[in-house]
Amino acid sequence: MTTLPIGIHDLSFATTHYALDHAVLAGRLGVDPDKFYIGIGQEKMSVAAADEDIVTIAAAAAQPILDRHGVDNIRTVLLATESGVDQSKAAGLYLHPLIGLPNTARVVELKQACYSGTAGLQFAAGLIALDPTQRVLVIATDIAKYELDSPGEPTQGAAAVAMLVSANPAILRLDPYSGLYSADIMDFWRPNYRTAAVVDGKTSVNAYQKATEEAWTDYRRRGGRDLGEFAAFCYHQPFTKMAYKAHRHLLESQGHTADTAEIAAAIHHTTHYNRTVGNSYTASLYLGLASLLDHADDLTDRPLALISYGSGSVAEFFSGTVQPGYREHLRTDANRQAIGTRATLGYDRYRALHEAESPADGMYHATVEETARPFRLAAISGHKRIYESR
Repeated sequence: MTTLPIGIHDLSFATTHYALDHAVLAGRLGVDPDKFYIGIGQEKMSVAAADEDIVTIAAAAAQPILDRHGVDNIRTVLLATESGVDQSKAAGLYLHPLIGLPNTARVVELKQACYSGTAGLQFAAGLIALDPTQRVLVIATDIAKYELDSPGEPTQGAAAVAMLVSANPAILRLDPYSGLYSADIMDFWRPNYRTAAVVDGKTSVNAYQKATEEAWTDYRRRGGRDLGEFAAFCYHQPFTKMAYKAHRHLLESQGHTADTAEIAAAIHHTTHYNRTVGNSYTASLYLGLASLLDHADDLTDRPLALISYGSGSVAEFFSGTVQPGYREHLRTDANRQAIGTRATLGYDRYRALHEAESPADGMYHATVEETARPFRLAAISGHKRIYESR
């Protein structure tokens, strides 16, 4: 029996108007910049302007896909986020007037910390297996925010990744094997009454490593590939050094020698974008995939490992094979432009943006026009979010 190839047909990402250099943050905190540049592997972090949120960057990520492929047969839109804008209404519904999504599509928001983008990808594959004529738009979009002067502050960031999932994909064909692991762990969470997450850093690192090992064990148990088959390993990156830590742990847990050069060869190309964008929660893993595809030598017909982790916690180890001709479908120049055109942010404006609170009185509040990106949050009025395109 031949298995229908299903996977990522197109991939696009967007980030915010601003970027804060970690040297600025280091100067404010009175520490050596190398604590961030080398210690956690971060150089800059994307910061949302006053008129940006997860909807505006999601729209910016998805628009190029619809421009290239149109909306025909997009029957489902799955938006994954852990920094949603409403407790009830799916953020994806705001995209209809912005980017012209079809009305004949179900729109659902998914949440499970940084993992739910992968849930969206797997749910999309299942829908397409039932009806190979349909396509699914999966969007992972997040703005990572921690308290000022906290250990998590240097790992903030923001980005959105949009993926068109279809039969006979042009970029990455998903393998049929997947390893799973879930456990109730309080390593990272954000109660409804807080705008910033609560983090237990040491517990989170340990939970990530254990979940990776357990998901890998389940993957192999279900018939997945051997570690030596993969051309590269794409990990969720709350900070880029975490990918190296997780891979070292995985190798050692399986009795392999964790050679530093070997780990770098397996991980390095996945970290270029995350290193300067920062943590983007649900989008992080797929930003790493985009970075790998844009920077690595030819990966045609090579298998890739993808390791998704969401605190709390859920992990998945899955794999896919890069398709012939994939480079013709990449957006390398646009990806580099999205990162390179961010405006440099000073500390005082960063702090003001960080501390700003959304109005809750139901009155009309216009937002200052800051972003140069294609979509913006224009106002909040009567508890309604009003968006506009440029």
